[in-house]
Amino acid sequence: MKAPAQFVDQRQVRRSFARAAATYDEAAVLQREIGSRMLERLDYVRIAPQRVLDLGCGTGASLTALNERYPEALVVGADLCESMLRVSQAKRSRLRWLMPFLRNRRTPLLVAQASTLPFKPQSVGLVWSNLMLHWLDDPLAAFREAHRVLDVGGLLMFSTFGPDTLKELRASFNDGQVHTQRFTDMHDYGDMLLECGFSDPVMDAELLTMTYTSFDKLLADLRQSGSRCAMQARSRGLTGRATWATARAAYARLADDGRVPATVEVVYGHAWKAPPRKTPDGLSIVRFDPQQRLR
Repeated sequence: MKAPAQFVDQRQVRRSFARAAATYDEAAVLQREIGSRMLERLDYVRIAPQRVLDLGCGTGASLTALNERYPEALVVGADLCESMLRVSQAKRSRLRWLMPFLRNRRTPLLVAQASTLPFKPQSVGLVWSNLMLHWLDDPLAAFREAHRVLDVGGLLMFSTFGPDTLKELRASFNDGQVHTQRFTDMHDYGDMLLECGFSDPVMDAELLTMTYTSFDKLLADLRQSGSRCAMQARSRGLTGRATWATARAAYARLADDGRVPATVEVVYGHAWKAPPRKTPDGLSIVRFDPQQRLR
């Protein structure tokens, strides 16, 4: 049997975030802003989960907010990179002295792959994932796992980057090499959710523009936040000076008032786990409510 094609180098993803663990919080302004916008979207859903999973929790930017929003729930963080989880643990130890409501709260942190989660079926009420999916080789496998671990009536809420993300950076190179991640279209994510059995998926996107003083400052920001290209098709050798000079000059032509832009397409999605329509052996399940008897 032929092995499935692999597009994302997971070892490189882990390596990039391990290198960036110490600088991530300083550089991850965009990641925190998107996490904040996701939290606002929770205002419009009614859910009282007993267990919350922050999938791809990184240094734990969302863990405190999720603990505060769902004080009766057990909030669990999971990430591919152990170094990021160590930073998260150290931060939470400091926060316990500043935020009394955290002192008696247990927040387990787990090293885990999104495609093989260490949870029993129907054991989680909310799966939350901020800007993790584009680092996976196959988002569909992660959606299947999220559907498996979610309880009936549970919610999956996520954000990721869409195809227009870093379009200026891609266009500035003319060497035929891959310089950014592969970003999936919003509608494809919606199709994946339906394929995995989720119901009522809601997808939307927005374009944000970050600005930097220079091309090199953009690259530094990407490195410090762990956002290096981790595609298998990326060049494994050093990029030549001429290539860098050409890219730097192309990007400089985009400058406005001394700053250069970097477009980010943010994709938001959420979907519910509905009751199953079939039994494990393939029989259809028909549900009905008996009518009230008339006296």
